[in-house]
Amino acid sequence: MAAPEVAFTAVRKTRVFQGVAKQIQRLIVDGVLKPGDKLPPERELAERLAVSRGSVRDAIRTLELVGLVEPRQGEGTVVADLSSEALAMPIASVLLRKRELIGELLDIRKMIEPALAARAAARASAEEIAHLEDVLRRQQEKVLSGEPAVEEDTEFHYAIAVAARNSVVRKVLDVLMDLLRETRSRSLQLQGRQQRSLAGHRRVLDAIKRRDPDAAERAVRQHLNEIEEIVLKKL
Repeated sequence: MAAPEVAFTAVRKTRVFQGVAKQIQRLIVDGVLKPGDKLPPERELAERLAVSRGSVRDAIRTLELVGLVEPRQGEGTVVADLSSEALAMPIASVLLRKRELIGELLDIRKMIEPALAARAAARASAEEIAHLEDVLRRQQEKVLSGEPAVEEDTEFHYAIAVAARNSVVRKVLDVLMDLLRETRSRSLQLQGRQQRSLAGHRRVLDAIKRRDPDAAERAVRQHLNEIEEIVLKKL
């Protein structure tokens, strides 16, 4: 079924994806968009709403969580067969739950990663320290050029886990990083976030190079606290 002609209006809010989600929700509740109707492609929606494709993507994921839309292979995103619960559920409640989940994931990182850094400070080989320095160098190059350094940010934390010599924890960290990938990618685009991440990583690496487990643990804890403050404030 082709996407119907709908008059969208430009969204201009601090939390843009919430505004996008609320506007689409209203069109569904009002019956302008009906079950089975296909939403326009991300690029087209972004142009018509005057927002980024990332904001559209986040809005659609939020609407999927509520049960208002669903992805269909070969068709794109369509309006779901609606229940009264889905129609009545406010977007704010979904966002609140998302904030709680992200807070819990960050809390797990604070339980695990400081200890990993302490172990890395005691156990890292010269080659592993050289690898951490290379990751930090590449991250700095991207930050200075204004590019997002999501891959380097992830690689740095993973390299510390490798140096800590625990393969089970590496698998746990893989899962955590994957669950937080969307949030981390978005937060790294916030003004000043990349610079703070780079500075935090530098403090951690300096402590590991000094073979100071206590300082490495403190540096990671400080880094994660700073990141948590930025991420949760913007949700």
